[in-house]
Amino acid sequence: MSELPGELDAPWESVVALRASGVSLILGLPDDALPFVIHWGADLGVLDDKALRELAAHALPPLATNGVDTSVIASVLPENSRGWTGTTGLAGHRSGRAWSTKFVPVSVDVADRADQGGSVTVHAVDVDADLSLSVSIDLLPSGLVRLSAGLTNAGDSPYTLDGLQLAMPVPTRADLLFDLAGRWGKEKVPQWRAFTVGTHLREGRHGRTGADAATILTAGTPDLDFGQGEAWGLHVAFSGNHRTLAERAFSGERLLFGGELLLPGEIQLAPGETYSTPQTFAAYGAGLDEVAARFHTYLRARPSHPRTARPVVMNVWEAVYFDHDLTRILALADAAQQVGVERFVLDDGWFGSRRDDTSGLGDWVIAEDVWGGGRFRALVDGVKQRGMQFGLWFEPEMVNVASELAASHPEWLLQVPGRLPIDFRHQQVLDLSHPGAFAHVERQIVSLVREYGIDYIKWDHNRDLMDAGSTRTGRAGVHEQTLATYRLLDAIRAACPGLEIESCSSGGARVDLEILNHTDRVWASDCIDARERQQIQRWTAQLLPPEVVGSHVGAERAHTTRRHFDLDFRAATALFGHFGIEWDLTAASAEERARLAEWVAYYKTVRTLLHTGSTVRRTLESGDLWLHGVVDPDHARALYSLTLRERHITWPAGRVQLPGLDPAREYRVTVAGPGADATYDPRIHPSWYRTGIVLTGSALGEVGVHVPALDPDTAVLLDVEALT
Repeated sequence: MSELPGELDAPWESVVALRASGVSLILGLPDDALPFVIHWGADLGVLDDKALRELAAHALPPLATNGVDTSVIASVLPENSRGWTGTTGLAGHRSGRAWSTKFVPVSVDVADRADQGGSVTVHAVDVDADLSLSVSIDLLPSGLVRLSAGLTNAGDSPYTLDGLQLAMPVPTRADLLFDLAGRWGKEKVPQWRAFTVGTHLREGRHGRTGADAATILTAGTPDLDFGQGEAWGLHVAFSGNHRTLAERAFSGERLLFGGELLLPGEIQLAPGETYSTPQTFAAYGAGLDEVAARFHTYLRARPSHPRTARPVVMNVWEAVYFDHDLTRILALADAAQQVGVERFVLDDGWFGSRRDDTSGLGDWVIAEDVWGGGRFRALVDGVKQRGMQFGLWFEPEMVNVASELAASHPEWLLQVPGRLPIDFRHQQVLDLSHPGAFAHVERQIVSLVREYGIDYIKWDHNRDLMDAGSTRTGRAGVHEQTLATYRLLDAIRAACPGLEIESCSSGGARVDLEILNHTDRVWASDCIDARERQQIQRWTAQLLPPEVVGSHVGAERAHTTRRHFDLDFRAATALFGHFGIEWDLTAASAEERARLAEWVAYYKTVRTLLHTGSTVRRTLESGDLWLHGVVDPDHARALYSLTLRERHITWPAGRVQLPGLDPAREYRVTVAGPGADATYDPRIHPSWYRTGIVLTGSALGEVGVHVPALDPDTAVLLDVEALT
């Protein structure tokens, strides 16, 4: 941390420069205001004291706005009292007073980890508003910036908090905004727009992350793509209501904000009480792939990240739905064993009165009419005797009104007092912040896991939280419900060592970094139509690495869209994730099962590569040809998939460049996977198809290779292995 000399006339006392993985973060640390960002972006290298002081001292803009009589720069928590007229970081009041803050630091803690990043924590107070604030800014070894804050009521009367969000500035060359939209069955739809004056606001009011979540709100240069341009993105790691916004002020500043969205009166801080924000992650990268790589690197470095080989999963939902029968499901287990499945999951319909979706949620006891008389034990034992793990579906946060639980404890349902929320899939929400409800669910799940040796839980969440009030407090309950869900997940995992949990929420409606701190993978979508999954998985990868994203092979006719796709395309699509099957294999032909077994075996040979390498993506042929690849950390091997989305005006495609390889090494390129056994046809296949081709990484990256002439909704895999 450099002290600034008086002759530079800087309005702050010090500056800190942190570096990690090609990113520099330079912060101004005023002695009378909150920290602000001088630079966040590409690594500036090691700056000596003179260069750093010079950069910091001239960070303030000129007085050209017909505004206040001092230069205005937005801190990481912008305040109106400092002359900022845009969105403020803190909104709240004390019965109408203390509505505007002016925080002054009382301590600053800096930890510089050389080229591995570092952290800055500032403790500040507003003595007039009787509030204290701590702000933490960490540059992680991955190059991600992680921000969080805590607000404490230091007064002797309650303080109503309406919102607390942190901000990161982006440069004026960031003229483009990118984020994601979507709906059930069609998550992760990209959208682009100009970064114009005003506010682009994305709010999640579902009580869960939402199928329509922005995921990473990104500002970029006009040339932004997977492998080019610059991107500055923000992700709020929270599974409840949240907001992200991009704001361009009339004076030129451009900020990205992120934080929890608080409902009216949801947070009222008693004297001495503290509110802590969710963690917000900010990612800079040269291209969208580099941004994605920072998130993947961060996740893979966590102690809790799954490191065992991701087992092949079979889920029986689309095979049987609610029609449970021991003989039929054991026949599915036989078929699963034959094709090489390693984890067998029984979905909805095994408990209480749950013969359809109108009753039984909340009664987590074995259904006697279907699975009683030892039949459930026979199923679990039968699956394990066939060499597979056993998994089971739960929806612990939900309850049907037609259930024993709801009848016994109506006060455990989230509601505005005296009025149940509108039905949503025949469901209501169980208030997990209520100690009795929490203990009930924990006890029932833990007892089942222990009694039957359950290895895996598919944890679903199938309705939005609307009118979600607490019967204990009368206040909105989404915030407390979200935190209670995290505690429940942690309690169950602590009580059941080795248990893995998947986060599912009507498919991909709960996909964020915080839910992954409490689970082991997410279900990206209820839609396993391979064409739709190409897009869903392509953009889920902007945040998550493939090993934590469930990706299954469905039936020839897709359950959600009724479209038909051949098996090789379905399997090649599912390959680039945590591979699984969701298909009634007893209705598949012997040829289909044999071919699927080949794909399962192939996945097992490449999953280490797929689940440790770097993701690369490109869009070719005016958007009609998609490339998706994974390059291993040593650049010794890569696997690429090419998919033709639409018939193109020119056909076949020209040479396709293969990015991410070491330019100086030689590589052999071969067609890979069970789909590579097609008879050579010079009208369809390139000349190297039979024997492979050897080229340098430089040639493959700059010149590329011809690929087979693809039809729409088909894929080809290219295996690239270093020879030197």
